[in-house]
Amino acid sequence: MVSFEMNDRKKIGLGLTGFGIFFSFLGMIFFFDKALLAMGNVLFLSGLMLTIGMKSTMQFFMKRQSYKGTISFCVGFFFVLVGWPIIGMIFEAYGFVVLFSGFWPTLAVFLQRIPILGWVFQQPFVTSLMNRYRGRRVPV
Repeated sequence: MVSFEMNDRKKIGLGLTGFGIFFSFLGMIFFFDKALLAMGNVLFLSGLMLTIGMKSTMQFFMKRQSYKGTISFCVGFFFVLVGWPIIGMIFEAYGFVVLFSGFWPTLAVFLQRIPILGWVFQQPFVTSLMNRYRGRRVPV
């Protein structure tokens, strides 16, 4: 059962997830600093677990169609921890795209509704790219 109420645990989880994304971004900006990338990974995963719960997180990562993304993400996480941040981030990026590929259409709709930025995502070229990514062919 999924609860949509925002309690303190979920607020902390969202904060940790946000800090994880921020530290990962900062780690990439600082030429793949392995300490910042590792800290970002740990914060992101712990925030995800607090936000949606331990059981839901395990179900998300252990779904049959998510195995390739989960393995890639874990291998990338390992490479970042042992000191090969560029190779690790390549694996993690691939795993992230595969794991969260179901959320891209929702993200596209959200981006189209942002007041100024949405105008860019509503242009015919961009919408045709998004529709092709979703698997629907649009007549050109």
